[in-house]
Amino acid sequence: MSRTGRIERVTGESKVLVEIDLDGSGKCDISTGVGFYDHMLNQLGKHGGFDLTVQTVGDLHIDAHHTVEDTAIALGQAFNQALGDKAGIRRFGDALVPLDEALVQVAVDLAGRPYLVHEEPSVMEVARIGPDFPGTLVRHIWEAFTHNASIALHVLVRSGRDPHHIAESQFKAVARALRDATAFDPRVTGIPSTKGRLSG
Repeated sequence: MSRTGRIERVTGESKVLVEIDLDGSGKCDISTGVGFYDHMLNQLGKHGGFDLTVQTVGDLHIDAHHTVEDTAIALGQAFNQALGDKAGIRRFGDALVPLDEALVQVAVDLAGRPYLVHEEPSVMEVARIGPDFPGTLVRHIWEAFTHNASIALHVLVRSGRDPHHIAESQFKAVARALRDATAFDPRVTGIPSTKGRLSG
């Protein structure tokens, strides 16, 4: 069974193509025009074990916001598409990931009901990572991804000082939690829910 998703999203602000294979090897082809975002999406694919292609052309002459947000929307939609009916998966996943002084805890439920809990240090509110990536966009990425992937996601930054480390450890932890949750469990028959479905 192929667990792949492909989304093309075109607006007056961006043109986005996302392709994902949940059962890949972590091979990534990422180009958004925002260097730090490319770096983070590569972390997501590599540590999630997902083959991930992202090609975005956005209105970077304004700022990075539309490019980053629209990519996260398409990524969430492609991820949800790739999950299919979710039969046989573990459904839940969690991870605790350090990066030097930063430590991030993530838990995820692929239940089909979007909900985000996100806690990170206030330094991210004023941080600028590289020339064009405001720290506030990290939370915004998870908001857009969570809503469009229809998942419940908890991201808790337990410690951290450097904005680059704080952001990167979040992407790595989310990747590892998603890798766990999307994995097949040989003890699960059918949909892992007493409702008999995993949707809203």
